[in-house]
Amino acid sequence: MWRSLRPIGRSAASGGYRRYAWTGADADCRLWFRMQAEARRLNYEVDRNGNQWAWLGDPAAGDAVVTGSHLDSVPDGGAFDGPLGVVSAFAALDELRRRGVEFARPFAITNFGDEEGARFGLACVGSRLTAGRLTKEQAYELRDADGITLPQAMEAAGHDPEAIGPDPERLARIGAFVELHVEQGRALDLSGDSVGIASAIWPHGRWRYDFAGEANHAGTTRLVDRRDPMLTYAETVLAARREAELAGAVATFGKIAVEPNGVNAIPSLVRGWLDARAADQQSLDAVTAGVETAARDYATRHGIDLTVVRESFTPVVEFAHALRDELASVLGEKTPVLGTGAGHDAGILSESIPTAMLFVRNPTGVSHSPAEFAAEDDCVAGVIALADVLEGLACR
Repeated sequence: MWRSLRPIGRSAASGGYRRYAWTGADADCRLWFRMQAEARRLNYEVDRNGNQWAWLGDPAAGDAVVTGSHLDSVPDGGAFDGPLGVVSAFAALDELRRRGVEFARPFAITNFGDEEGARFGLACVGSRLTAGRLTKEQAYELRDADGITLPQAMEAAGHDPEAIGPDPERLARIGAFVELHVEQGRALDLSGDSVGIASAIWPHGRWRYDFAGEANHAGTTRLVDRRDPMLTYAETVLAARREAELAGAVATFGKIAVEPNGVNAIPSLVRGWLDARAADQQSLDAVTAGVETAARDYATRHGIDLTVVRESFTPVVEFAHALRDELASVLGEKTPVLGTGAGHDAGILSESIPTAMLFVRNPTGVSHSPAEFAAEDDCVAGVIALADVLEGLACR
């Protein structure tokens, strides 16, 4: 499975993956998922929001156990973030069949669409729509860098955008969702464990900062006459680092758009996106308030107009304690329990259904990069742990 999935959407130049929602690479990933489902004689379907499902047993019976993740990527992302959870789900089913166990509850493997938000700027679009945390009207406003709207992209890929929206009937069928994911950090490497259990997801969000100044000639405009938004943006980036250090949080300006984007032109507009995350809401509020205060102070001094828009936000997610405890009882008390600053579909769904997560060791801690890695032995340990958990939840 890993060998057949690995080439899809991979950049020869960077070695990273460009599997963006509703593109050709995404279609190839979807075909891969369907082929894996059909090879295992699972009932395949695509829901109204473009998420893929592979069912064993009757979905309408309710109280289903579901596992899976996503197959899309960030720009030049790694091979493991998302796909490891989907590949491991199919492998865990293979392991359970090898054991000869009988399923007492319906079972499904899923691939949630557009989890990373690389194309339209909003993470977890497929699960947000399903859970009713993104309205149809809001989804229709999403555009990519070329101005193509989400419904236009979906229609071009053969999916009916008129159908998107909340899917409470589907969620009502699910009794538990367990997502396996490569760890995005080094906690397991430091503890020496192959597999861990998630305790919670930090509150996190994305804020767009628009710094509007005045375009002018880079070679003829005196420094004192300039309204250069790049200066205010640069100082704001440094302020984000300072505020994050003070709060024990993380804050990153990782995306920028500049107009007119000429080497010999002072910009008229610099647009930057802040990603901020913290262990608790109070710390996150302190970081974002501190960054905005500093940005507005710099903007005033440089004659820059500043607009700040919160584009997305996810509050702290405490995974269902009963389900988390059940995972711990299956895997053993010594299995480490750890929090994470990364968002996941399991976090989005947690308000609607019981969810839990397993992490597989990442020896470098690097993620969202071609250097992302998990050793084969640890991946196998993850499959066995997932199979053990699924057997405890779904099988006699």
